[in-house]
Amino acid sequence: MKVFQISAVTLKVTDMKKSLLFYSKIPGLSLRYGGTNSDRFSSFEIENGNNKSYINLEFSGKKQGPSTSNFGRIIFYTNDVDNLYLKLRNDKELAEIIVFENKPMNATWGERFFHVKDPDGYELSFAEPYKVTKESSTK
Repeated sequence: MKVFQISAVTLKVTDMKKSLLFYSKIPGLSLRYGGTNSDRFSSFEIENGNNKSYINLEFSGKKQGPSTSNFGRIIFYTNDVDNLYLKLRNDKELAEIIVFENKPMNATWGERFFHVKDPDGYELSFAEPYKVTKESSTK
């Protein structure tokens, strides 16, 4: 017996409209429940073959404060981290509601990634795995 997949992550949000705007613009996320007519709960699906997982947004009605800063990070894999960064970075609506923490960069553990903070301050990492070679690990 083993755990083999995360089914869902639920985030408490303070502004459902801003959160829906942000998450709806991430390629690969499909709204499956809720949306602009729901002010309490919405759910986005990520499908990869037979595997499905979900990002749920639950309205909290209040600023999260310190709990958000201690939350950790959600890591999404993508097949083109640089183009995703450019897509999100060049979206004027998103520029007003999210914070980019870094440009895409290579990590020694074999991922190219960038971090953003969503409208509630949750840290999201978008990463693209790459094969670590002796040459790439010395850069």
